[in-house]
Amino acid sequence: MTGVGLVLLCIFWGRELVLENLLAATPEAIVAAHKPVALIGMCHGFLYMIYVVCTLVLAERCRWKPSRAVIIAAAGTIPLASFFAERKVTKVFHAENPARVDA
Repeated sequence: MTGVGLVLLCIFWGRELVLENLLAATPEAIVAAHKPVALIGMCHGFLYMIYVVCTLVLAERCRWKPSRAVIIAAAGTIPLASFFAERKVTKVFHAENPARVDA
């Protein structure tokens, strides 16, 4: 969810920048374009906090090095990186814990 929220935030923020800088839109149009950015930004912020907490809980349970947990947590700040981080963490978890994986 963090990755989806960040991608949506980038799309709507880019739209706002285009309206404001390239198209020289009216102030009303710019304010209207900023509303979704504010809402999605707030939602992404809350989801990112949950993402970081889940990362720290998983890191503690899997006994990861702190550097791995920081890299995974930082992936939520780069568009599309959280999708790759999730796949990587899933593969690593399955490789390290074959007995805990449902067949």
